[in-house]
Amino acid sequence: MELGIIGAGIMGERLLRAAQGQSSIHIAGIWDPAPDTLARLVAELPGTPTLPSPDSVIAAADCVYIASPPASHLGHARAALAAGKAVFCEKPLSVDVADGKRFLTETAGSRIAVNFPFASSLAVAQLTHWLSEGATGTPNALAITVAFATWPRGWQHAAASWLDRPEQGGFTREVVSHFLFLARRLFGPLTLRDAHAAFPDAARSERAITARLQAGTLPVTLTGTVGQTPEDDLNSFTVSGPNGSVRLRNWATAERLAGQDWQPDPNAIPHVQARPLVLQRQLESVARMTRGEPHPLATATEAFEVQTVVEAILRS
Repeated sequence: MELGIIGAGIMGERLLRAAQGQSSIHIAGIWDPAPDTLARLVAELPGTPTLPSPDSVIAAADCVYIASPPASHLGHARAALAAGKAVFCEKPLSVDVADGKRFLTETAGSRIAVNFPFASSLAVAQLTHWLSEGATGTPNALAITVAFATWPRGWQHAAASWLDRPEQGGFTREVVSHFLFLARRLFGPLTLRDAHAAFPDAARSERAITARLQAGTLPVTLTGTVGQTPEDDLNSFTVSGPNGSVRLRNWATAERLAGQDWQPDPNAIPHVQARPLVLQRQLESVARMTRGEPHPLATATEAFEVQTVVEAILRS
C-alpha cells in the first residue's frame, strides 16, 4: 500500500516513523507547509519522499493520512475521496458540525476511517476482556477524568498557534474525544445531558469542563482541568458495577480494583513504549481498510458522533 501523509506535525511524524517497520506499507510522500519541518524529517529519516502539495500527495497514494490542523481535515478528505483514494483522518473529524454532517452524507460507503488509537490498544483489549469476564458485573457508572499542568502539553508547544485557540484547539477535542470514542465503542451511542466549559481567556482554549452523558444506557461523568496538577498529562477511564471496578489509566495501563488497591495488568507496558506498537496495529488496519477488508478502526459515523458531543460541550 502506498501511504501519503498530509501534515508533518506531531502525529504525521509519529505515523511516518511507525510505518518504517511495516513491510506492506510504503510512504508515497509527505507534505507540510513548513519546509524546515520537512527538512528535519528527511535528515532524521533519510529517503523520506517529500512532495510539493497536498494534491501531489493524493495523486501518489493509495491511502491518504490527513494530519493537518482540524479545520482543514474535511477539505483534504473530500479531495482524496474524489480522487478514488482511501482516507485515514486524524481526529477530530471536523470542528464544524454542520459540515461534518454533510460530509457523512456525501461519503457514505467510502473507504474512510479516523485515527482513534484506542481501537488498537492492548490495554483496551485487556479492559474489554475483564468486562466480558464480569469483573464489574453489569456496569452502572463510567467516570472519565483528564488533567493537565498546562495546555498545550509541554511537547505540543510548537503547535500552540492552533492547539490553544478556541476555534480548533483545546483538550476536549484533542484528548477527551479519545475517551468519548472508547465509551461509545464499548457501551453504545452517546447522549449529552448537560455540560459546562470554562474559557477564562476568550483568546485561548478551555481551561475546565464538566459534563454528564450516557453511553447507551450507562451514566457517564466527565471532568477536565488545566493547572490543577503538576503532571503533564493525567487521565483515567473508570468503569464500575456491583462486582467491582476496572479502569484505563494514563492511556496504556489497564487496572482492576482489588480491595482498596488498584492492581495493574502484569503485562502492561508504559505509554511511551505502547504508543508505537499501537500505531503499527492501526497501520495494519489502515492497509485492510484500503483493500476494502473488515477492520476495527473508528468509522466516520463514530467520529462524527464524538465530534457532535465535543462541540456541544465546548458551546456550553
